[in-house]
Amino acid sequence: MGLQDFTVYDMIARNARLFSRREAWVTDQNRLSFLDFYNNIESLAHGLETAGLKKGDRIGVLSQNCYEFVLLYGAAARLGAIMLPINWRLSAAEVEYILSDGRPRFLFVGPDYQATIRGLMPNLGFIEKYYSFLEAEAEFEAFRTLLKAEGIAKEVDIQASDPFLIIHTAAVAGKPRGATLSHGNIVAANLQHMATMGLREGDSYLHLLPLFHIADLALSFAVMHAGGKNVLMPKFDPELALQLIEREKITAIGEFPPMLGMLLEKLEGKKYDLSSLKHVGGIDHPANIEKLKKAAAAEFWVGFGQSETSGMVTVCAYTERPGSAGKEGPLAKIKLVDDYDREVPVGTPGEICVRGPLVFLGYWNLEEDTRYAFRQGWHHTGDIGRLDEHGYLWYVKRKAEKELIKPGGENVYPAEVEKAILDHPEIVEASVIGVRDAEWGEAVKAVCVRKPGSSLTQQELINFVASKIARFKKPKFVDFVPALPKTPDGSTDREKVKAEYGKAN
Repeated sequence: MGLQDFTVYDMIARNARLFSRREAWVTDQNRLSFLDFYNNIESLAHGLETAGLKKGDRIGVLSQNCYEFVLLYGAAARLGAIMLPINWRLSAAEVEYILSDGRPRFLFVGPDYQATIRGLMPNLGFIEKYYSFLEAEAEFEAFRTLLKAEGIAKEVDIQASDPFLIIHTAAVAGKPRGATLSHGNIVAANLQHMATMGLREGDSYLHLLPLFHIADLALSFAVMHAGGKNVLMPKFDPELALQLIEREKITAIGEFPPMLGMLLEKLEGKKYDLSSLKHVGGIDHPANIEKLKKAAAAEFWVGFGQSETSGMVTVCAYTERPGSAGKEGPLAKIKLVDDYDREVPVGTPGEICVRGPLVFLGYWNLEEDTRYAFRQGWHHTGDIGRLDEHGYLWYVKRKAEKELIKPGGENVYPAEVEKAILDHPEIVEASVIGVRDAEWGEAVKAVCVRKPGSSLTQQELINFVASKIARFKKPKFVDFVPALPKTPDGSTDREKVKAEYGKAN
């Protein structure tokens, strides 16, 4: 470790010294202090080292939220290993692709996903050990055996610039790309959230979002860094969430549609004490944000960011500039450029480019993609925005090369859905677009041309796509049309498709 390095593990060790007896993690079974957390990490790190794990090795995790998942983040930080969390909503084929790309030596699997992994094992020869978070079963060793090894792991030279985490985010061509984040990225994101939102030792964060998502990690790690408490839920349950907010005096949550709407719906006719809630971060409809203000004295925080920027780079309270995506955070620098990388004037739309310690290391095993994204010394996000005269960012749209649909905060690329649709023998053409949706914020809509004489129904096509890719990527709406609009060169005119069919059915 260099003179100026500060890693994720350094943050954990610091908190164990400063806040040793304060509660750090609460599960449905245990309440653990910062010192408990640190000691558990030390035990796990030694167990992993004894099992053969070393610096730079990847640790794959396919599981819903649990304390063991969190411990692996800490043990990876201690050993210099790299976490590879996997979205459990993905299809088996998509999980296999991410594992083959990241090539973890060890894979940890929650009980709901062991059957999926067992079916993939013949193609995962690079994985040396499989672990279950429950009891040992067939090919899976028990996670708890790693905590029994006596001793302390060797000191490892870890720098702030070393990789800590790979989060796969969809690529333009439909194949996920691994955004590789460093220890320094995570620490910088923590400090930025602490500074902008005013997070302190007395804050407590409830995990409505999954531990594989940057939005959850950003808020969770920031509260932990500040000396606050994290409360785990396996997955989102609105009734349980309201109970935990009241019982644990939760001050901060992160959400994506339809979570806030579901919480507000559960509140109707019932009495829950939400007086502790101060911060809600995410994206949602203005109507839901206004209802939140009436139900709790909480500030709704908005911003712009992505996995590649360790979370938000611009941020502000919704009430500060309604409709905007906030201002540059204290550790972010942005500029907007045209197609020739020339900075555009205030008020003019341009691609959002980012520079600073929040910018990721690059795409795992994709040097050309990384070079292109980092051209001219800036990370090009592929998103279009405009800056007003007060420095607030207003989101406009995605660049055509990076068209993206975000139902409930997940990434869905039209090309991937179109490919799955065109695998159906009765479909001739397809164009997939995003449409506004009251439940999910944005929904996937497919506009398709069937073969002459086809009797294929909308639901049959939706079910077919759901069998090919992750279910959250399937179309919610389908229109069958005689023909798709074309450009002069004969390709599908996506803008006309959006103009003619861009409404939910």
